[in-house]
Amino acid sequence: MHDLVIFDCDGVLVDSEMIAQQVIVDRLAPCGLVLSTRQSADLFVGGTIQSASEEATRLGADLPADWVPETYSAIFEALRDNTPLIANVVDLLDQLDRRGLPYCVASNGPLAKMEITLGQNGLWRRFEGRRWSAHDVGYAKPHPGLFLHAAHAMNAEPEACIVIEDSASGVKAAAAAGMRCLGFAAHGDGADLRALGAEVFHDMAEVPALLALHGS
Repeated sequence: MHDLVIFDCDGVLVDSEMIAQQVIVDRLAPCGLVLSTRQSADLFVGGTIQSASEEATRLGADLPADWVPETYSAIFEALRDNTPLIANVVDLLDQLDRRGLPYCVASNGPLAKMEITLGQNGLWRRFEGRRWSAHDVGYAKPHPGLFLHAAHAMNAEPEACIVIEDSASGVKAAAAAGMRCLGFAAHGDGADLRALGAEVFHDMAEVPALLALHGS
């Protein structure tokens, strides 16, 4: 029995990941690190821009002092009015509402970014009072603190929560928090998520069955 569904934001509610990765690629190239968007995604999806800057520096990039805030600004601009919803996610939220199963969003990204991506698609208000960012909580995935904070705020025990994630860091955070995790693999077989313990699925239309919402 589940008492709470915790959604990641980027790549789970909104199809924003590759837009952001293209910005990162474009901003790393002048600093001496040339990557494809796929390589960037493999390295940075699921982390913060701060952690991306640290990894890029380790790989040889010479980043200016303002690279992190300026990259956030560039990503916000790229996402504005240009971020589609993940297919079938609104239908899933509608089913959760009908069943009275609470849900929230917990993201490594800042609330300002969520307001841009969720706001243009009508989900910002839908998650009113149920939005948590690692920037405010103080714990970023793969640390479990963000998910544990969301569970506590929603009056749910960790073992009664289910997390929907698309990144390795998110799956690791869910496991460390003692939460069941569904790993969303929109592209590919999701073997990396499965190897970390996630139950892999490929379409949000599959989730109601995984939550046993049908016929119960």
